[in-house]
Amino acid sequence: MTKATNIVWHDGQVSKQDRQALNGHKSAVLWFTGLSGAGKSTVAVEVEKLLHKMGIRTYILDGDNIRHGLNKNLGFSPEDRKENIRRIGEVSKLFVDAGLFTLTAFISPYQEDRDLVRDILGEKEFIEIYVKCDLEECEKRDPKGLYAKARKGEIKNFTGIDAPYEAPEKPELVVENDRQTIGESAQQVIDYLQKNGYIS
Repeated sequence: MTKATNIVWHDGQVSKQDRQALNGHKSAVLWFTGLSGAGKSTVAVEVEKLLHKMGIRTYILDGDNIRHGLNKNLGFSPEDRKENIRRIGEVSKLFVDAGLFTLTAFISPYQEDRDLVRDILGEKEFIEIYVKCDLEECEKRDPKGLYAKARKGEIKNFTGIDAPYEAPEKPELVVENDRQTIGESAQQVIDYLQKNGYIS
C-alpha cells in the first residue's frame, strides 16, 4: 500500500536496454534462498567472482549486510520478514534497471514473499536459486552459532527450528550444496546463465 500522495513517476532518457547494451550483457536477479548455513552467501560470492572475471557487472545484496542499514528497523517476525524481502525486491529492481546482475543471499523462507519479488521484476529477471542443504548439515556447519542458540531457546522464530522454511516450488535452479563443492555450485549457476542466454 502506498502512503505517499501527490507523487508522479519520472522517466529518464537512458533505458534499461541502453544500459544493458553498454554493458554487453543482460541484467537479472540471482535470488539465492535456503536455510541458514546452507551456503547462500558463499556461493553468491563465488558466482560474483566468476562473473567479474568474465567482465559482467554485478552487485551482491547480503541478508546480514542489508539489516545493518536499509532494514535495520526490522526484526524476524513474519511481518518483518515479509517487509524485509519486499524492500530487497524493490532495491533489486533498481539494480536490474541499472543493468547489473544482482546476487541476493537471503533465507527468504516464505514462497509467497519470493513470488512477490518475482512479480516486482520483469519477465525472466528473477532467477530463483534454491541452495539446498540438509538441516542436519546446516546445524553441523552453524557458521554463526545461531542454531545452537536457537536450540537453547536464546533465539526465537529461527528458520528451520521454530519457524518454517518453505522450499521453492519451481525454482529455476537447485544447487545441492551438501553434495558438491562451492566451485561446482558456482559453476552450475554460470552454466545456467550461459545456457539461457543471459551471458555469453
